[in-house]
Amino acid sequence: MGTAGRCRRGAVGSTTLSGKVVLRTSVAGQRRDVVLGSLLGAGHQAGEALVPVVIGVVIDRGVAQGDATGLVLGIVALGVIYIGLSFSFRFGARAGERAAETAAHRLRTRLVGRLLAPEGQAMGGRLSGELTNIATQDAKRVGAVCMALIVGISALMGLLVSAVVLVRISALLGLVVLLGTPLLLWLGHLLSKPLERRSEAEQERAAHASGVAADLVTGLRVLKGIGAEPAAVARYRRTSGDSLTATLRAARAGAWQNGLVLALTGVFIALVALVGGRLATEGDISLGELVSAVGLALFLLGPLSEFSWVNAELAQGRASAARIAEVLATEGAVLSGTGTLPRPVRGRIQLRDVSHGSLQALDLEVAPGEIVGVVATEPADATALLGLLARRFDPDSGVVELDGVALSTLDPGDLRTAILVAEHDADLFEGTLLSNVFAAADSADSIARAMAASGADEVALTLPQGGGTAVTERGRSLSGGQRQRVALARALAVDAPVLVLHDPATAVDAVTEAKIAAGLRELRHGRTTVVVTTSPALLAMTDRVVLIEGGSTTSTAAHVELVRDHVTYRTAVLS
Repeated sequence: MGTAGRCRRGAVGSTTLSGKVVLRTSVAGQRRDVVLGSLLGAGHQAGEALVPVVIGVVIDRGVAQGDATGLVLGIVALGVIYIGLSFSFRFGARAGERAAETAAHRLRTRLVGRLLAPEGQAMGGRLSGELTNIATQDAKRVGAVCMALIVGISALMGLLVSAVVLVRISALLGLVVLLGTPLLLWLGHLLSKPLERRSEAEQERAAHASGVAADLVTGLRVLKGIGAEPAAVARYRRTSGDSLTATLRAARAGAWQNGLVLALTGVFIALVALVGGRLATEGDISLGELVSAVGLALFLLGPLSEFSWVNAELAQGRASAARIAEVLATEGAVLSGTGTLPRPVRGRIQLRDVSHGSLQALDLEVAPGEIVGVVATEPADATALLGLLARRFDPDSGVVELDGVALSTLDPGDLRTAILVAEHDADLFEGTLLSNVFAAADSADSIARAMAASGADEVALTLPQGGGTAVTERGRSLSGGQRQRVALARALAVDAPVLVLHDPATAVDAVTEAKIAAGLRELRHGRTTVVVTTSPALLAMTDRVVLIEGGSTTSTAAHVELVRDHVTYRTAVLS
């Protein structure tokens, strides 16, 4: 089996990763705040449950028996309880919010790390807007599970305290609570299942709608240019309509769940009050105990309603965790590799009998410090070659080497410090023109030389604030030629041992292209450079040119010789 076959088994992600694992690790990572919030929340609920108990004692002793001291002590006890309630709720809620936000942040960090992992393929066919939705809304919902657990544990403590007190008042009352509460929780869990399924569908449709919207905004200029706005609007309306339908279904499922759980809770509390009232009329409990029992029955409405909310949050959290797990578990395109990058990197590139995609038994060698042009008669051949050199994938057969070391044995991240593949459609980042170049440079001198060689210095001179001029997202505030020169400057500023450029000057005029060719030749002197292009100006400055036809190398010579002697080359370059 070839390397590509092995890569399908190895990955950054893991096929064993599941939504349950994501939930468990997210909560475990916040166990300190979850435990603290649960303890404070449990204390708060216990205090809430004790309020009607203390009131009942005050009624029995202070009112029915005329015990003034008992009345005063009861009021003081109520004051202490309320102070405790205030502080426990305040700090418990703070711990819960901190746990939820931190868990969501860490998930977003993991997702971004997976998307940026050098092994690649995390997109998995998803639109960028869809991934954004997963990293925001889904991560937030999983983080909210931490708060849901705190609330659930706190509510359970309130129920336990209420049950103990009711058992002390009457064994029958306590039995009703102890048997009825688990039944109610089980029914609530069953009712949350439809919500979980519809919540997952809702998030899928919402994420897809976000992805389509982002995709349309990105290509807005093109759509306007070809007059395709009506078709784009119709597409988004259909997608948005599907998202709305899924959202309404999830909302209906949530409403049904909340309504049914509330109805069951009301029946349960009415049963507790009915049993307590009958015991009071029969003289089995005192007036104060009846007040305590009714007060506890009313108090139970809060914890039981919270269980309904907790079930809904857990259902949505499970659905979101499953979507996050799917992204994190996406297999990488290549294996990580355990080999060692050659030091120092001399820059010899060799492809021997390489087959992948449209490439068939390709042989190509670039000597250290050589500037080589590559002309591919088929765009698919150029794309495959760039992908192999960047190690976005490994060849089906054959080997690609750097200084005699197979790329398939190297870590992709380490490899890319030695081989920089600058794509034709490279994006710029929001910031200033200089900041886009500065991020890749190690000194002001390297920035200046890269700017001059790429012609980006001339771009800076035409802008109102020079190199400090703000650049919008993806460089949309610049023209195509300006973006291309700034992107080339960024690639040159890295001063990589091996630089691979793909059509770096297609959007500039002939004079600028000639200046760029001369600048490249001077700046990259003594450094291995591969230029995949059909530009005569760029090919003329190379040491030699390799012609690829039908996925294989058919000729290699100087540019002028190939133009003179090779019809296919002349057609590809000069037509």
